[in-house]
Amino acid sequence: MLKGGTDDERSEGDWNSFVMASTTGHVLQSSQWGRLKENFGWQATRVVIEGPEQWLAGAQVLFRPLPLGLRTIAYVPKGPITDWADEEVTQALFAALHRLCRQRRAIFLKIEPDCVEDLALARQLTRLGFRASPQSVQPRCTSVLDLSPDPDDILAGMKSKTRYNIRLAGRKGVTVREGMPEDLPVFYRLMQLTGQRDGFGVHSEAYYRLAYQLFVPHGLAKLFLATLADTDQVLAGIMTFALGQRAWYMYGASSDEHRNLMPSYLLQWEAVRWARERGCQTYDLWGIPDEEETVLERDFLKRSDGLWGVYRFKRGFGGQVVHYLGAYDYVYSPSLYWLYSKVVSSGASN
Repeated sequence: MLKGGTDDERSEGDWNSFVMASTTGHVLQSSQWGRLKENFGWQATRVVIEGPEQWLAGAQVLFRPLPLGLRTIAYVPKGPITDWADEEVTQALFAALHRLCRQRRAIFLKIEPDCVEDLALARQLTRLGFRASPQSVQPRCTSVLDLSPDPDDILAGMKSKTRYNIRLAGRKGVTVREGMPEDLPVFYRLMQLTGQRDGFGVHSEAYYRLAYQLFVPHGLAKLFLATLADTDQVLAGIMTFALGQRAWYMYGASSDEHRNLMPSYLLQWEAVRWARERGCQTYDLWGIPDEEETVLERDFLKRSDGLWGVYRFKRGFGGQVVHYLGAYDYVYSPSLYWLYSKVVSSGASN
């Protein structure tokens, strides 16, 4: 008999073990990610479907109160976690999710399954009452590096220019060290500088500090800093996350100075080595243009808008292009959903 309900009374360790055991378990479904978001305007709740001996499916749901606090929106980042082929369990999971969302007066539920594009799954979600969302939150396309080969073979699978830049950085005196809590202000300054230079949004310093505090001491993330030899000058930094056998490059920043020394290439290589040494099988470079691979290869030298600039950097590491299913919405209040969508598309919402 299946039993559904919230998981508030169980330990975060139990939940993380469940996430890690799933082939689609993602760091954005970890309990630490829920705690991070709870400090920045969201409320996290976990829903599980129990079998006789183990959890069969689950989802960490983030609720965000809307103005006046009368209604909310619900969001499952990189989830839910379920065997989509088991329709009984999947339907039980969504029934539990819908009960929770209606209790929390959600206008709609947005899910972003950590699943590759699949027509059959898209049709299944349509049968379950979902619609393809006009707004995705997480990148729909990424590049994933296989970490199972030996390090020399991973290097051999990279573009020759990327291998050259990794070695150049080392020859020119760039060194990589682990970032400590006292390094977070300089990392944040680099994030601000990079955001202004490349035109992307940056979280607050408190956000990165809390992410560090929640993940790094538990071995679930590491801050890497590239410095100039015999100096304290930080040239670039990245924060990489890992859960189970998967790793993700999430945040990266670099100075305007000494970019010719290629510190970002050496940083990524050291992060790849760290992820492989801790048992990860894949390294997700997190976000490239949402285009077919033929278009990516045709246009990467011509375009610099959006994610095209970072794609030129990321493609050199030899990862496989992966297209995800994208976001799907289940609407509880059509009129308020329409109004909310208009506000978001106009840029008035954060």
